[in-house]
Amino acid sequence: MAWLVTGGAGYIGAHVVRAFLAEGIDVVVIDDLSSGHAEFVPDGVPFVRGSILDAGLLRRTFAEHDLGGVVHVAGYKYAGVSVRRPLHTYEQNVTATATLLGVMEEAGVNRIVFSSSAAVYGTPHTDLVTEATPKNPESPYGESKLIGEWLLRDQGVAAGLRHTSLRYFNVVGSGATDLRDTSPHNLFPLVFDALAAGRTPRIFGDDYATPDGTCVRDYIHVSDLAISHVAAAGRLDAGEPIEPVYNLGSGEGVSVGEIMTTVAAVTGIDFTPTREPRRPGDPDRIVASGELAARDLRWSMRHSLDDMVRSAWESQQAASAPNG
Repeated sequence: MAWLVTGGAGYIGAHVVRAFLAEGIDVVVIDDLSSGHAEFVPDGVPFVRGSILDAGLLRRTFAEHDLGGVVHVAGYKYAGVSVRRPLHTYEQNVTATATLLGVMEEAGVNRIVFSSSAAVYGTPHTDLVTEATPKNPESPYGESKLIGEWLLRDQGVAAGLRHTSLRYFNVVGSGATDLRDTSPHNLFPLVFDALAAGRTPRIFGDDYATPDGTCVRDYIHVSDLAISHVAAAGRLDAGEPIEPVYNLGSGEGVSVGEIMTTVAAVTGIDFTPTREPRRPGDPDRIVASGELAARDLRWSMRHSLDDMVRSAWESQQAASAPNG
């Protein structure tokens, strides 16, 4: 049996696909390429191009492949833009998830790992976020991810769906030079693009209650994240106990200032970031505990900040090369 990876041609999904293959587990990818890249899908992996809003396409996919479970990564992930496009966000993240779950039930497939988000917490009033931290999403994106978790929970009660949801903050780095983060909204691509264009990256606020005065956030390497998706699938396959949600967090976090210093060292581009005023609502520190995931899902911070920056930079450089 294979696992279906929705959004498997995207940055995170493609790493999940390769993590499955590294364990000798077959996968099938479905992706509409709205933000993914067909070249991210390895040769030999069945690739279905289309939207999971298309129930007919999903039914054909489940009929044509021997699928034992789903890793659901597909979604619209731009929190800021979701405020301007709430209906689109709910369609892509809620309606699509409900459609997927309905077809799974029809096909008798009852295992799913859901790629959720720490956006479900909003701005937590605690230095260390745990799974029990109150949920208070502050964007349609965060709300849509929380509703996705509720859909899984309710299908678990109604139809015996075995499920878990993985929440995480900032995913960075690369596990291979041919995979990269191409989001126009994420920190690493923004910094690299600014440097490539001769612009100086910006830091918003340097008077926070942190060691260097800049915000501290949770950054995790995409390959570490992918391994835990496969581990979660393995627990579902084996019928082992599993929590309904897990945070994939560093427990410590790094500051934006530390990231800028590391970027300068790794790239060899000497720069001093421009200091801008604080953005309203930005808390000093948001870091998540990964204790439960470390216990159950092989979760570990295997990569240093230097590893994260270096791998991301190398994949960016490879893409910019004449034959990249």
